[in-house]
Amino acid sequence: MTAFTLESVTKRFAGATALNEVSLSIPSGAFVALLGPSGCGKTTLLRLLAGFERPNVGRILFGDRCVASPRHHVPPEERHVAMVFQSYALWPHMSVSENVAFPLSIAGVPAVTRRSLVNSVLDRVGLSGLAARRPDELSGGQRQRVALARALVQDAGLVLCDEPLANLDVHLRASMIETFQRLHHESGRTFVYVTHDQAEALALATEIVVLEHGRIVQAGSPRTIYSEPSTDAVATFVGRGGLVEAVLEEPGHGRAVARIAGIPVKVRASHSALAGPARILVRPENVSLGGPIPARVEGLVFRGSHYEARLAIPGGTIVADLNTPGGSDRLGVAIEDAWAVPQESAPPT
Repeated sequence: MTAFTLESVTKRFAGATALNEVSLSIPSGAFVALLGPSGCGKTTLLRLLAGFERPNVGRILFGDRCVASPRHHVPPEERHVAMVFQSYALWPHMSVSENVAFPLSIAGVPAVTRRSLVNSVLDRVGLSGLAARRPDELSGGQRQRVALARALVQDAGLVLCDEPLANLDVHLRASMIETFQRLHHESGRTFVYVTHDQAEALALATEIVVLEHGRIVQAGSPRTIYSEPSTDAVATFVGRGGLVEAVLEEPGHGRAVARIAGIPVKVRASHSALAGPARILVRPENVSLGGPIPARVEGLVFRGSHYEARLAIPGGTIVADLNTPGGSDRLGVAIEDAWAVPQESAPPT
């Protein structure tokens, strides 16, 4: 298990800044999801941890050991990290067991020990009966399990995953999420998992780090990221819902009254919230029918167990889950326990 720290890390490529003064401290045994849109710096951060890149500014520490700085660089093979790639990166001419055993062979592990370790990890990922097959004889989900087994068989305290489920269909993705959850729990290793899929991040992580334009905009537990986003960008990127313009009154002790078109609504708010114009994040679970706020149905999507309705209300558009599509495009809603997104400071000039 490996704890790691980034201290004011900046990485530039040909004059473009991919990461900008990123500081982060992660305890041993955590499952960290790096979340954000394409180009936000997720993969660059992962490659810095792996040792494939070195920072222009700042330091990276594994425990108390500095592994990277502008003047010091520990190569990937000496960092005791394992990597799971989006493309699987399997040798096509090797069998499943040979692919999994490859890093052990490079490390000079004796053959008898290799066989024992490979058989054990293949059993853990549910591939014990497929050891002799080649990658082209496997499904996408099975190939990803081979890649995961190859990472776990190594003596690595840190497992780095670069969008490992991006090439899988919805059914296989759900199965692999359960596999990652179980293996993280069983192994106790530190995982760093890059994704742009917020559902994956919420399901897997003990800690989510949201990046935007090379900076960390929020880091915290999945529950905090979902229910108390620190910016508009995080609020709209993670989870369903909508932002509504309102006026905040009586903020204090983590609660406030928000007036939406003059109608008072009790909301949660940060302890530093100020009275005045605000944006309220309204999730589907915050919405119920039959309330005083007028709403107009702008769209319906059938989700199997329910209909997802897009509702226009004074100040914005929200999402509600309905059991039936209803007989009218106009209705009244109530909002309860929504979140007043903290007001963002103006950037320095």
